[in-house]
Amino acid sequence: MDMDDLAARILAGERRALSRAITLVESGRADHRRQAMALLEALRGHDRTALRIGLSGTPGVGKSTFIEAFGLMLTGQGLRVAVLAVDPSSARSGGSILGDKTRMERLSRDPHAFIRPSPAQSQLGGVARRTREAADLCEAAGFDVILIETVGVGQSETMVAEMSDLFILLLAPAGGDELQGVKRGIMESADLILVNKADGDLKPAATRTCADYAGALRLLRRRAQDPQGFPKAMTVSALEQAGLQTAWAEMQALTDWRRAEGHFAARRAAQARHWFEAELREGLLARLRREPVKSALADLAARVEAGDLSPALAAEDLLRRHLGE
Repeated sequence: MDMDDLAARILAGERRALSRAITLVESGRADHRRQAMALLEALRGHDRTALRIGLSGTPGVGKSTFIEAFGLMLTGQGLRVAVLAVDPSSARSGGSILGDKTRMERLSRDPHAFIRPSPAQSQLGGVARRTREAADLCEAAGFDVILIETVGVGQSETMVAEMSDLFILLLAPAGGDELQGVKRGIMESADLILVNKADGDLKPAATRTCADYAGALRLLRRRAQDPQGFPKAMTVSALEQAGLQTAWAEMQALTDWRRAEGHFAARRAAQARHWFEAELREGLLARLRREPVKSALADLAARVEAGDLSPALAAEDLLRRHLGE
């Protein structure tokens, strides 16, 4: 596979080349990994910048319905939209349903949209390990907005904030009292909270829930990257397409302010450092699983299981012997 040719086709906006490249970066094979790194290096330095929006929320909150309605609104304005949807994987078989294209049928047919479902596999944090690199590829392909939909598992789902410019949290009406809003973790990372399903009989409940979370947000410590009034809570209805334009206007206003104040570029730089350290940790763990370290690792693990050695002392012993600690 010619990586320079593939890179040129991605820069030209070829969807098939983009799909092939995402498959390559998601592969676990060592030779594919080397090719993926060569491809990403060939694409590095392009002057294209997409707005990366991470979306999270509990299962059933309407993430797919919101993304389809929101994506269609954006493509209607002439923007190119990529959706990277992460589906949960079975802990037993490792398989995933990957049904997001089915749930977003209208958006999947839009020529200005690109939807790519990926399995979460064993990765924690609601996103797949290579989702960040998939976002880099979509950005190089010329997409204006990249929507990263997480698995939807709760408070631990903060990893998407490390690969997006804006982190949006979707909530359902009457999903919990306002004290949920002051919990550290996913609430603290949100830039905008959208209470979905603000329609029909649920509209009054959505309005109350929005007011509860707006009050809770005021209790959080103000972040340097937020202008006055952010983060904020709003109501939307993906079913009736209500509030989507207002939410988009708020996202644009926040992004413009961060660009002007230097927070946008600083956040991208900090994220690059974060992922460098993450890759370093993964690389070190991979080396510990290879020979001759693998046999020592298995021996120490057996001693820990038998209760002859504590986990902390076993780890310290292995690091000292094989990594010079």
